[in-house]
Formats: sequence, structure tokens, C-alpha cells
Amino acid sequence: MSWILGYKKSCQWLGIVAVRMIMAIFLCCVLSLVPKAFAGDAVPDVWTGPDAVRFALKNNPDAQIAIKRIASSSAAIKEANAAFYPQLGMQAGYSRTNNPMYSFGNILNQGVFSNSIDFNAPGETDDLQFMLQLTYRIYNGGRNQAVVDAANAREKGAMLQEEAVKNSLGFAVVRSFFNIVQAREHVSARQAAVQAIDASIAVARARFEAGDMLKQELLNLEVQQSLAGEDLIQAQHGLVLSKQGFLNVLGLTGEKVNINLVQTPLQTVPTQPDFKGRSEIKAMHFLIQARQAGLRQAKSGYYPTADAFGSYQADKGFEMGSGSGDSWMAGIRVNMTLFDGKQTDARVQQADIALAQAKDELRKMELAYGLEIRQAVLTLDQTDKRCRVTEKMVVSAQESARLFRERFNVGLVLSSELIDTENRLTEAQVRQALANAEQRIAVANLRRACGLLQYTEQ
Repeated sequence: MSWILGYKKSCQWLGIVAVRMIMAIFLCCVLSLVPKAFAGDAVPDVWTGPDAVRFALKNNPDAQIAIKRIASSSAAIKEANAAFYPQLGMQAGYSRTNNPMYSFGNILNQGVFSNSIDFNAPGETDDLQFMLQLTYRIYNGGRNQAVVDAANAREKGAMLQEEAVKNSLGFAVVRSFFNIVQAREHVSARQAAVQAIDASIAVARARFEAGDMLKQELLNLEVQQSLAGEDLIQAQHGLVLSKQGFLNVLGLTGEKVNINLVQTPLQTVPTQPDFKGRSEIKAMHFLIQARQAGLRQAKSGYYPTADAFGSYQADKGFEMGSGSGDSWMAGIRVNMTLFDGKQTDARVQQADIALAQAKDELRKMELAYGLEIRQAVLTLDQTDKRCRVTEKMVVSAQESARLFRERFNVGLVLSSELIDTENRLTEAQVRQALANAEQRIAVANLRRACGLLQYTEQ
């Protein structure tokens, strides 16, 4: 009977284990279907520029790192403000001794002194002690306030650095978006070139079979067909890479990317480009304030410190009549360092150098951002001109290709001439796609250089 009961228990235990394993496997399968790159944010089926920017600002690791940096700065402010509050501590303990000095102290604290006690050998005593201690720093040369000022300045700088990260991230998203547009137009141009060559080869084979074309002319077109196919493969590969780069900026993984250029609004061009509104410049000003506060903090070492303190103590003994007693103490303590091996001088020197370095970095940033503004303006002007030129180039190349195809169909031009014409059309279309995409990227770059958001609704 006991064997049967043991067998039943074993079966029940195995059944429970099996059920738990099945539930765990089911849970893992469900979790594997959940996108890993984001939490709670729906991924659009079709991306527009503003949608992509908003999504990246929530899910890109750089944006999350900037947010955590602000949280860390806020915690530093709380830590700095703690110096303005009193410190309250509690101490409790039990001791037993036959040391004459400590035993006599226990006797006095517990209020059990009598004239019969031998001072040299008061005997064995014990003490259960409880103590509350309160301390408050009254003055320390302005060190606490300097620490708070530095922490506040760093928090504001961290907030501005977050804005700078978002501006850079927004530009990266827009650039990746229009890289896809450019790659897609490149693929379209290569596909059109392949289709045009295929149509020309069909005409050439008909003419060759009719004896109206040499074999060499047909072979030239077939070679060009292979070259156009290779160019198309490279363009398609570039499109795949551009989509992967776009997903990476968004903080996603996958392969499917659909973008909508029609519903992506045009970005306005800054009328008066200026770098003074950039978050990096403002953040550097707050860093200088933090360094100034750090210098004041270092100089506080030249001044004394003053502390107020108070304590309450209760003692309980069990050896000598179970005595007990309590006492208190309060006062003010002033400390002044007369010589510290020039440690304070070294700290002041280091803080002064750090402040000077921050000011030099600000000047360096102003020069660099001024150059960025000028380069962005020149690049935008160049891309505007290229767009106008390539538009005319495509119109002319399309008309020229149309005429050459008609003449080739009736045998008035050679295949080499048709190939040159088709290559010029394809090159013009690729140049136009590149110029249009770079023009939109140039606008985004100028907005980034000015410290502006990519889209007003961002």
C-alpha cells in the first residue's frame, strides 16, 4: 500500500512539473513575438519623416541615455541639499568590563555610586547604553552652497545636452529617411534603364533576324543589358543598406521599411542662421557656472568650520543594583585647519584651471559652430543649384533618348550611340535623385546647425 501511495505522489509531482514546463514554453513563445526594440509604442506600417523622428526620440538608446543622465543629475542635487539638514543618529550597545576606569564610569552613569566602592577596584560592571546624537553644520566657508550651485548647473546642462542629443538624433533620422528616398529613386532609374535596354534588344533581334543588323550591334546591346542588370543589383543592395541604417537609428531591428514622402512636410529654411541658440552652447555656459561653483568649493578650505551638536544618553546596569541613569550634552565646535600641506592651494589651482579650460572650450565651440553654419548655408545653396541643373538635364536626356530610340528602330543609328544615350539618361536621373535628396538633407543639416527641431510638431 505504501508503495502505491508513493507511486501516486510521484505521478502527481511529475504532472505538476510537466504543466509548468508547458506554461513556460508557451510564455517564451508569446514573448518572442513581442518587438524587443520598444515598449508600448506601435510601429507604423508606413513611415513619414515626423513619425520617424518622434519614434526615435522615444526608443533610440542615445535618447534614453540622455534621460538617465538628467535623472542622475537630479539625484546629485538631492545629495548636495542634504548638507543643509541636521544629521540625526542612534547608537545602542551592551558591554561588560572589569576595567576600573570604565567600571567606575558605568557606576556613575547608572547612579549607583556609594562610599563603599573602591576606586581602584570597583568590580565587574555591565552597561546597556542607548544614545541619540544630533549634529548640524553651521558654517563651512560656503562649501555646501557651492556644491548645490554646481549640482544645479550640471542638471540644467544635462537637460540642454538632452536637447542637443535629440537635435542630432532628429537630423540622423531625417538623413536616413532621405537616404532611402535617394536609394529608391536610384533603383527606379536603374530599372528604367534595364527596361529600355530590353526593349531595344527586342527591336535589335527582330532587325537581326530580318538581316538588317550586324551580329556585333546585337552583342553590344546584350553586353549593355548585363551591365545595366549589375548596376540594378548594386542599387537594390544600396536600398537594403539604407533601410537597415534607418531602422538602426530608430532603435529597431528587421527588414521591412515603407516610407511616405508625399505626406512628409517640407522643412522650413532658417531665415537668419545662427548658432547661439544651440543647446550645446547653453549647456557649456552652465558648465562654466558649475566650474565657478567648484572654484568656490575649493576655496572654502581656507575657512573654518562650525558645528552645533547635542546628544542624549541612557544607561542601564544589571550587576550593581540594576541602576539606570540618563544624561545629555550640547554645544558648538569650531575647527580650523592651520596647515594641510598646501592641499587646499592645489585644489584651488585645479579648479581654476578647469574653469579656464571650460571657457576655452566654449570659445572653441563657438568657432566650430560658426563654421558649421557657413558650411551648411553653402551646401544648401549648392544643392539648390544642382536641383535646378539636374532637372533640366533629365528633361533633355529623356527627349534625346526618345529620339535615338525612334531612329534606332528604323536603323538610322548604331547600337553604341543608343547605349551612350541611355547611359546619359540613367546618369541624369541618378544625379537628379541624388541632388533632390541632398537638398532635403542640407535643409535638415542647417536646422541642426542652428539648434532647431526638424519639424515644428516634434
